[in-house]
Amino acid sequence: MSRTVRLVILTLAVLLLGSVGTGAVLYAAHRSGLRDQQQADGPAVHAGTVSLRPTTGRRLVVRNLAWGPHRDEIATVPADDPQGPRTASGVKCLRFHAAAGTGICLQAVHGALQDTYGAVVLDAHLRELRRFPAAGIPTRARVSPSGHLVAWTVFVSGDSYAGTDFSTRTAVVDTRTWAIDDNLENFRVIEDGRPYRAADINVWGVTFADDDRFYATLATGGRTHLVRGDLAARTLTTLHDNVECPSLSPDGTRVAYKKRVAGASSDAPWRLYVLDLRTMKESPTAERRSVDDQALWADASTLVYALPGDYGSDLWTVPADGRGTARTLMTSAVAPAYLG
Repeated sequence: MSRTVRLVILTLAVLLLGSVGTGAVLYAAHRSGLRDQQQADGPAVHAGTVSLRPTTGRRLVVRNLAWGPHRDEIATVPADDPQGPRTASGVKCLRFHAAAGTGICLQAVHGALQDTYGAVVLDAHLRELRRFPAAGIPTRARVSPSGHLVAWTVFVSGDSYAGTDFSTRTAVVDTRTWAIDDNLENFRVIEDGRPYRAADINVWGVTFADDDRFYATLATGGRTHLVRGDLAARTLTTLHDNVECPSLSPDGTRVAYKKRVAGASSDAPWRLYVLDLRTMKESPTAERRSVDDQALWADASTLVYALPGDYGSDLWTVPADGRGTARTLMTSAVAPAYLG
């Protein structure tokens, strides 16, 4: 091959690579621009007032994921019209939950070199009451039924529950005194009636029973356990194996959770189950896809949870008793909370 031919080939290769790179940049810019535009086929979203103490019936509050100027804002719809127009608050959160006029909002603070994170306690008007630093990427958030306690979990290392190479940090704050337990791994663990100690303990996914008792996931030795937590005694007592991201039913008798099942792929290992706390009998729901979320009880018989969607995540619902079928509740939304 002559030198001239080699130069021609090299020039063409450089031009081709430059065209591909330019195209990729333009496509990314186009996609980024679309995120600020209202979806033509998406939900209607408008700015307005959002209260965590609704006066007009029961409402559903979510993190809005619909592309447009209100993406990532906390938004609300009537609970009986989840596909209806959304009222966006202007407050942006990565994870969110609320109860009894108290909200917990996990936020990112974008820096020049890296992002940092914070946990913000909000009042009924979504005004900041107190801010706490968060040690990593936000992943779970819950408020107690009374609104007196808030909890959050972050990834200190890793960014997924699918594998085993991650570490979490879970904190609980009393909004009456602003006292904080910033790492539930410091609680005493009781397994089979005896103290248990290990260096690899991880705790995540708090769900509150009242202002003292809660449930959560504890992982150690390659296994996960449902634990009952006691804030006054600072203990975590193991109750059941293979439970992740529990969610307590309104009557306090059942826990919905994601369970790793045999034969599932390593990147989609879970199925949504419900555990009866009185009998310790577990049963699968009709949702057969892998659910990587902390499900929410919409009422005494219905679960709500997020699955991947076209614009991030969609909310789905399924009966808690194993019957029926899963159905879409709300598109382009995540982190739900029912109010009123």
